[in-house]
Amino acid sequence: MVVPGWLCVPFAGMLGCIALLPVIKPEWWERKQPVVVAFWSVLVIVLYALVFGPGASLKMTVGCIVDDYISFIVLLFGLYCASGNISFEGDLAGSPRVNVVLLAIGTVLASFIGTTGASMLMVRPVIRMNSWRSNRAHIMIFFIFLVSNMGGCLTPVGDPPLLMGFMNGVPFTWSFRLLPVLLINMVVILTIFYFIDRKYYLRDVAAGFRPEINVKGTKLKFNGAHNLLFFGMIIAGVVLSGILPGKKIFHDSTGGLVGIHFPGGATLSVPDIIEIAIILLAAWLSFKTTDPSVRTSNHMTWGAIKEVAVLFIGIFLTMQPALQLLKSMGPELGLETPSQMFWATGILSSFLDNTPTYLVFATTAGSLDFSTGIQTALGILPESMLMAISAGAVFMGAMTYIGNAPNFMIKSLSDENGVRMPSFFGYMKWSVLILVPVFLMDTLIFFL
Repeated sequence: MVVPGWLCVPFAGMLGCIALLPVIKPEWWERKQPVVVAFWSVLVIVLYALVFGPGASLKMTVGCIVDDYISFIVLLFGLYCASGNISFEGDLAGSPRVNVVLLAIGTVLASFIGTTGASMLMVRPVIRMNSWRSNRAHIMIFFIFLVSNMGGCLTPVGDPPLLMGFMNGVPFTWSFRLLPVLLINMVVILTIFYFIDRKYYLRDVAAGFRPEINVKGTKLKFNGAHNLLFFGMIIAGVVLSGILPGKKIFHDSTGGLVGIHFPGGATLSVPDIIEIAIILLAAWLSFKTTDPSVRTSNHMTWGAIKEVAVLFIGIFLTMQPALQLLKSMGPELGLETPSQMFWATGILSSFLDNTPTYLVFATTAGSLDFSTGIQTALGILPESMLMAISAGAVFMGAMTYIGNAPNFMIKSLSDENGVRMPSFFGYMKWSVLILVPVFLMDTLIFFL
C-alpha cells in the first residue's frame, strides 16, 4: 500500500492552523479550535477512504485512537491532575542562578519520571518563583528544551521512543550511554540560558520589578506532597505497559494480545487497560485526598488539558498518512551512518510522533545487516547507530511545540498563568538559533 504524498495535506493544514491562526485571528482560534480540528480530521478520514476504501480508513482511524491517542491523553490527564494537587509556597525568587538549578533538577528528573512527569511536576514551581518578573517566556522555552525533551534520554521511562526500544529488546540500562551527550548539552544550554536570563533579570530589576523576599531567611513549603506517591503509581503504570505485553498470560492461542477488539482490527489490550486503570485511579485518589485549596493556590483549571486533548486528536489523525509514507520510504532513504540517522530521525521527530519515527529508523538500521552490535527484535543495531536514532528522537522533539507530548502543555499552562509564550514560528526561531548549533556539536563529537 503506497500512500500518495497529497494525503499529507490535512496534516500540513493542521500544522498551518496551529502556527498561524493564533497570530492572525487569536480570539476566533480560541473559540473555534474544535471546529478546525474536526474539519481536518474528517477530511483526512474521507480522503483516506477514497484512496484505500472505507475499511482501511476505519482501520486507520480506530487504530490511531485506540493504539495512540487514548494512552497519550490518559497519561497526560493523570499527570496533570497529580501535579495540579501539588503547590509550592515560599519566597525563593526566580533569579538566574535559581532558575539554572531548577532546570537542572527537572532535566535529571525527566529520565526517571518521564519528560511529561517532570514537566508537570516542575512547571508550576518555576512559573510561581518567576511570577514577579516581566520577561519570563524564555525561561519556559528553555524548560521545554531541557525538562520536556532532552532530560528523558537516559532510561526507557524517560521518553516513549526509548520505551519502544526496550519493548523491542534494547537493554533497560543501555540508554545510560547517552549520559555524556546529555551532560555536554546541559552545560552548553544552561550556560546560554544563564546569560540570557541574567540580561532579562537585570532589565526587570532596572524597571522596578522586585520579588517579595524574607530578609530573615528563605521559607519554602510544599503542599500536597503526598501526590508524589500518585506520580509513582502513574510511572509504574507506564512501565508495566512496556513489560506486561511480553508475558504469555496476556496472549491468546494465536499469539495476539487479549483485550477489547474494535472494528478495523484495533485492540485495547489487557496491559493497556491495566495502565489506564492505574493512571485514572491515581488521578481520582489525588483529587480525593488533597484539599481543594491547593488547586486554588495553583490556579488550576481544565483549560490547558482541554486544549491539548482537542488539538492532539487532530494531530494524531492527520499525521497517520505521513507516518505510513515514512514507513514505506524508510529503507529507500539511503541512511547508513549515525550522523544521517541522527538528523533524519530528529527532523521528522520535530513534527511527527517521535515514537513511530524512532521505530521506523531503528527498523531501517536493523535491515542493513550489521554483524556486530546490540541484538534486538528489529535486527542487530550498532551502538553508535542506536545512540544516534535515540538522541535524534528524544532531543529534537524540542524543535517545535508539537515535537513531544509535554511541549504544548507547557505552552498552554504558561499562557494560562500570564506568561506570554511566542507563536509556533516564534518558538522555532529560538529552537533553531539555540538548539541547531548544539546538535551540530553533538554530530561532530558523537555521531561522525
